[in-house]
Amino acid sequence: MVNSVSAEWERIPSSNVEQQRIIAAIDLGTNSLHMVVVRIDPRLPSFTIIGKEKETVRLGNRDPQTRNLKPEVIERAIATLGRFKEVAKALKVESIIAVATSAVREAPNGRGFIAEVRRRVGLNVDLISGQEEARRIYLGVLSGMEFEERPHVIVDIGGGSTELILCDAREERVLSSTKVGAVRLSKEFITTDPISQSEFDYLQAYTRGKLERTIEEIQGNIRDDEEICLVGTSGTIETLAAIIAREKLGSSPSSLNGYEFSFSELKEWVKRLRKMNYSERTDIPGIPESRAEVILGGAVVLQEVMSLLSIDKIRVCERALREGVIVNWMLSHGLIDNRLRYQSNVKKRNILKAVQKYQVNIEQSERVAKFALTIFDQTQHILHNWGEEAREFLWTAAILHNCGYYINHSSHHKHSYYLIRHSELLGYNETEIEIIANLARYHRKSPPKKKHDNYNNLVEKEHRELVEQLSPILRLATALDRRQIGAVARIGCEYFSNKEELHLKLVPSSPNEDCALELWSLEYSKDIFEREFKVKVISHLQPTSFTLS
Repeated sequence: MVNSVSAEWERIPSSNVEQQRIIAAIDLGTNSLHMVVVRIDPRLPSFTIIGKEKETVRLGNRDPQTRNLKPEVIERAIATLGRFKEVAKALKVESIIAVATSAVREAPNGRGFIAEVRRRVGLNVDLISGQEEARRIYLGVLSGMEFEERPHVIVDIGGGSTELILCDAREERVLSSTKVGAVRLSKEFITTDPISQSEFDYLQAYTRGKLERTIEEIQGNIRDDEEICLVGTSGTIETLAAIIAREKLGSSPSSLNGYEFSFSELKEWVKRLRKMNYSERTDIPGIPESRAEVILGGAVVLQEVMSLLSIDKIRVCERALREGVIVNWMLSHGLIDNRLRYQSNVKKRNILKAVQKYQVNIEQSERVAKFALTIFDQTQHILHNWGEEAREFLWTAAILHNCGYYINHSSHHKHSYYLIRHSELLGYNETEIEIIANLARYHRKSPPKKKHDNYNNLVEKEHRELVEQLSPILRLATALDRRQIGAVARIGCEYFSNKEELHLKLVPSSPNEDCALELWSLEYSKDIFEREFKVKVISHLQPTSFTLS
């Protein structure tokens, strides 16, 4: 959590000597071929995804007798890789890193396929082991999610294998790859449609048996005093999250990053999916035709993982192997000193990216954030009872509250909402981004109203109350830097319960500064705060020598 604004905030580098670099990562998976194209800013260090491509090729659909990759599948894969290369070329990538996983790893002609890709497409493909695949998945998740000093188990259900990683922000403790995947299980164990009871029972028992040893190893590396968090990545888990969210919320979130669902919700969907045939599964919104064929097998893997670990909920991370390939490349090219620096603060790093992108005046934003947190801290348990998470939302909104100037000065608070809402603030989930965007939206002009669409996007009553109470704090903080020159150096709050008054003590930055415009702006902005908290706000200008208690 953010405890000190100026002390913790990294200054934006003024030099642009290190130019941004564009690279692509391709994952030749058992079910699909994926490519992600990113722009790397070596100064942060961080990357922004600027392009994605996907094609369902089914490398895992191998010859049942020889186990070789089929000729027609090889042709589809080569054609797809050729198209990917042209897309990458159009985006001016300097390097393409391609990796192949279990399907190519296990095929007797897998290395011949890689040689053919090199000859016909001019693309070098690295064949990586199951453990190396797990390590790079770990790096990908590390780039997109804060671990908050807690151990995590990452589960990545692919077409041919499932990677399970026990890790924290410092290191990976267990890296494993087990030969149970959505395509493999569906192809080898499901012949009936809908699946028969006997086939389902065998599928479940086989999957559990294959996972048990790995789960035991993970549990043996968890201390008794540690509470683990489960993180899920890749297509099967993202699809399950999408259909659960759609049923619960009425629509799928625009981003699944950070979305959580429960073990009971998963079990309910496994029950439903096993009773459906292929056609009925394709009718479910959120399940593509290619995924409908294999979704039950993947869902059973996740169900057994959660059951064996006795974990009740799972959080989705939209970054995995492909992003891990990018991070690994950055590490090998000296763009990241070490993985700890990369993980040091996922949220702050992505806020900094937004600050740069929208040309935010960071000095002014830091002052507003400092004032907002001071008011928050000194009125906590007096006027409000919000905790550290709400404090962090307030800080983030304060840093980004003026980003709307990037679009237009007029109605910039509304533009700020839009930009924050559609920024890739990794580390925050969809709901948290909505809260932050609303806080920034209401730093000026009208307070939250039921007729506002953005306010109605806050489904939970608690989230609406948070915005109603914290946005007036941000209003006061913004008023305290009305001229954006740092006229007010420090503030203090004192509450008089017998009078229901909150006294704001302002210490100017210099003896000659009268802060007249800031005092006027406070008077103009305080009414919403007064109505919300049922207090009268009284401002006092103190001498520069005044010591705040």
